Amino acid sequence: MFDYEFIKKQDKEVYEAIVGEERRQAEGLELIPSENYVSKAVREAAASVLTNKYSEGYPGKRYYGGQEFTDKVEELARGRAKKLFGAKFANIQPHSGANANIAMYFALLQPGDTVLGMDLSHGGHLTHGHPVTYITKVFNFVRYKIKDTKTGEIDYEGMRQMALEHKPKILLAGFSSYTRELDYQKIAEIAKEVGAISVMDAAHIAGLIAGGALKNPFDFGFDIITSTTHKTLRGPRGGLILVREDEEIAKKIDKALFPGLQGGPLMHQVAAKAVAFGEALQPSFKTYAEQVLKNAKAMERVFKEKGIELVNGGTDNHMLLLNVQSGYGIDGAVAESALDKAGITLNKNVIPDDPNLPMRPSGIRFGVPAITSRGFDEVAVAQVAEIMHEILSDPQNEELITKKKEEVKELAKRFPIKESYV
Repeated sequence: MFDYEFIKKQDKEVYEAIVGEERRQAEGLELIPSENYVSKAVREAAASVLTNKYSEGYPGKRYYGGQEFTDKVEELARGRAKKLFGAKFANIQPHSGANANIAMYFALLQPGDTVLGMDLSHGGHLTHGHPVTYITKVFNFVRYKIKDTKTGEIDYEGMRQMALEHKPKILLAGFSSYTRELDYQKIAEIAKEVGAISVMDAAHIAGLIAGGALKNPFDFGFDIITSTTHKTLRGPRGGLILVREDEEIAKKIDKALFPGLQGGPLMHQVAAKAVAFGEALQPSFKTYAEQVLKNAKAMERVFKEKGIELVNGGTDNHMLLLNVQSGYGIDGAVAESALDKAGITLNKNVIPDDPNLPMRPSGIRFGVPAITSRGFDEVAVAQVAEIMHEILSDPQNEELITKKKEEVKELAKRFPIKESYV
């Protein structure tokens, strides 16, 4: 895709690491649900001369001169993001999804205020108030859980009772390892009942929302959506904050992000976001989003046929959570390592109320956004699931793993990483 001519001449060690990673991605299958393959156009924008420019502030209100073209790309990115999600306001400057969430907290809360979000072990995210994060030293986080791990149903009545008891300023939906669609109507109603601002962290499913494959929280009255741009949105690594219609909230968020928390935006990444959002506005992206759901269901069917426990009973989105402890008698670390040797990349993951430690959890988390970007259909992803099952059934069999690695390479060769999606 790129020849890396100048890196090759100037810094051989970095060059070898880059081409090694390029080879790994080309020859293996990426099943980490938070990863994807960007187009060559997105990569070109991310590698552009915009990396040279300091652009503290916002379009038309910068602290440095020479902003004619930086203003243009940021306005393009903001306009396209608003169109994709039906939002009135967009801030596309966050360097990451974590930054987006933290800026949103500081914009809307005072120290000691309460946020009600999803428990990490039940599918939430570190930035939703896990005790290891520094943000919990500033704000008070309380956490709701899943009611039934066989179906994935969230305890919405429990959420309501917690909201009535703790009176959160923010009711936070969203997840990092939850496989069912949320009931946005119920969450919005609970938020309204207690006077909370409703926020959806859509980092994982933003592309599926933008592509119309999953419901849009804004259609149910949610106030804010935060997100990353590099997962199902298939953009560069970065964050995004969308406000449905409240201008005062939007102003507070802008001020909290800059000058409150971040310095200048990464303008090369902003340009890459603009390109990715432009791609997501194309009809082909809707087809992609729909295929992601079909492919996830195809993988679900294989494991169900094998009698393997799927946490939450299956999936409504792009990812699956497998209990390998009950299904194969191994922990997630063993499963991750065995599959990695075969060229299938995913991650170990805790399951709800996991009795095991986080570094050796009971589950694995995997998804289909990246391989769907390569063109995998239901038949091809089912083949991947079959390979996974064989390896997980005998993870110490090096001869089997070597054989399956060749099958993975053949699949990767059949479905090469694409340079363009439009």
